[in-house]
Amino acid sequence: MLPVRGPDGRASWLARILGTRTAWTPVGDGEFFCPGCGGDRNYQRLTGRRRFTLLGVPVLPRGETGPVVECAACRRHFGTDSLDHPTTTRFSAMLRDAVHTVALAVLAASGSCSRTALEAAAGTVRAAGFDDCTQEQLNALVEALAADTGRVYGQPCGAGLAIELHEALDPLAAHLAPVGRESILLQGARIALADGPYTPAEREVLTTVGAALTICADDVTRLLESARTPS
Repeated sequence: MLPVRGPDGRASWLARILGTRTAWTPVGDGEFFCPGCGGDRNYQRLTGRRRFTLLGVPVLPRGETGPVVECAACRRHFGTDSLDHPTTTRFSAMLRDAVHTVALAVLAASGSCSRTALEAAAGTVRAAGFDDCTQEQLNALVEALAADTGRVYGQPCGAGLAIELHEALDPLAAHLAPVGRESILLQGARIALADGPYTPAEREVLTTVGAALTICADDVTRLLESARTPS
C-alpha cells in the first residue's frame, strides 16, 4: 500500500484507493532451519505476482516477485539461500559422519592400529553420536578400507583418502565456527597421539583434515603442537 504522508493523514485516501498486492503461489515445501525461529521448521517455497490495486481490487499486473521461503511457524519470508543451511538433524549427522571419517583416516595412517589408538578413536566416535561404536568395528572398517583401496597401514594420505576427507568435511566447514573446526582437528590429533608421536603419514592426514576444514597451515601446525600438551 502507498504510505500515508504528513501528520494529518491528508494522503490517507490515496492509500485506500491505490496500492499493490502480491498473490503467492506454493511451488514446493520441505523442512529447513528457520533463521527467525532459530530451529527446524516446515516451509513453503512461494513465487508471487504483484498487481496494482484500485479500491482493493487487483487491476494491473506489476511483474513477478520471489521466489521466497515462508516458515510455516512464524510466517516470515526468507530468501531461498536460507535452504542452504542444514537443519539441526542434518547438521548433527554431518558432524557425526565427519568425526567418524577423520577417526578412520587417522587409524588407517597410524601404521599399527594399536589398541590405545582404537580406544581413543572409539571414544571420540561415540561422543560424536555413534553410541554403539566399538574398537572391533573400527578395526574391521580400517582393514576393509585398506583391502578395498589396496592401501597399507602407514601409507601417506593418497588421493582417494583425501577425496573422502574433503567430501565429509567441505560441506560442514562453512557452517562451523572456528572453534568447532579446530575441535574436529584436535580430536583427530589426539587419536594419532594415543600410541605415540605423530608418524609422517598421520601428520599428512591431519594436514589434509585442516585444509578441508579451511584452517590455515600455520594454525594447523599450532593445533597439532598444542595437542601434544596434556590438558
